[in-house]
Amino acid sequence: MAVKIRLQRHGSKKRPFYFIVVADGRAPRDGKFIQKIGTYNPLTVPATIQLDRQKALEWLNKGAQPTDTVHRILSFKGVLYLKHLLRGVKLGLFDDATAMAKFQTWYAEHESQVASKSDDHKKAQAAKKVYVPVVKKVAEPVAEVVAEEVAEEAPAAEAAADETPAAE
Repeated sequence: MAVKIRLQRHGSKKRPFYFIVVADGRAPRDGKFIQKIGTYNPLTVPATIQLDRQKALEWLNKGAQPTDTVHRILSFKGVLYLKHLLRGVKLGLFDDATAMAKFQTWYAEHESQVASKSDDHKKAQAAKKVYVPVVKKVAEPVAEVVAEEVAEEAPAAEAAADETPAAE
């Protein structure tokens, strides 16, 4: 039986939300699954991923194959890096404490990068809100130009009205 780690779609139309599940490769996408190991929401910036790292690592060690998208998610969350480090421990390249120290260092750096991206996005959203009054200021001079044109037309109409009685 080929076991896959894949996404199971939930959510409404054009509002996707996914469960990360371990399922038989022959089962339908949204059908029967063996175990739910996390969730993925691509609509937030950055995308919200909640993953049980230990369960994912266990299934990878048992031979479960992740799909392309789940492979990227596992890489992003550090599961594949942790698997790589634990294989080094198994081969005797370094001990378990060194592997965990390397992983914790990587994870702290990774979390700071994600936080900075999130802050940059929030600043960009705030900058978009600043531009709204600028659009209103552009509209105000147009109203002044129209008012000036109306003021110029009014004296011309009065002059034409003054000339008409004189001609009679």
